[in-house]
Amino acid sequence: MTRIVSGFAGSLSLKVPKQGTRPTSDRVREAIFSALEARDAIAGLRVLDLYAGSGSLGLEAASRGARIVTLVEKNPQAAALCRANATAVTRAAPGRSAPQITVSGQSVQSFLDGTDAGFDLVFIDPPYELGDAELAQNLLSLAPKLHEEAVVMVERSSRSPEPIWPDGLELDRRKDYGDTTLWWAAPSER
Repeated sequence: MTRIVSGFAGSLSLKVPKQGTRPTSDRVREAIFSALEARDAIAGLRVLDLYAGSGSLGLEAASRGARIVTLVEKNPQAAALCRANATAVTRAAPGRSAPQITVSGQSVQSFLDGTDAGFDLVFIDPPYELGDAELAQNLLSLAPKLHEEAVVMVERSSRSPEPIWPDGLELDRRKDYGDTTLWWAAPSER
């Protein structure tokens, strides 16, 4: 079962697609958000969750204080579950403090090529079988859309090589959790 770990929607169960996605474990998600809270990198920010699946990463950020969250998921069934999960999180928000959560049902590359929005925090959790070249293209398109102090987190199989960082984005650190590796990146001088 996937659930929101903390924040105003803490313990809320999320619907997860029956196939085609690999939800981030609660343990890894808690580690991600502990690191982000230590950096004060959630509250009031604009968050982008690419390859959203159930939306658990972006919705966790919403529960912990992100102001605007965009979930991008091209699989129609998964996108529908993202919408249902986003509605549940929004309903759990106290008073008028609900975050703005939107779901885009298109490919990550199409979304990145078509948006002019800027982002503070980006989660990229693609299927493990996603090719390195496609991920590199996503990162290349993302880099100019990042705010100055942005944080980018890429979740990959521990057997995958380090992502190819484009100009404008550099590795900050790496952390392994069993079969999962988290690559943290930040904007660099262009």
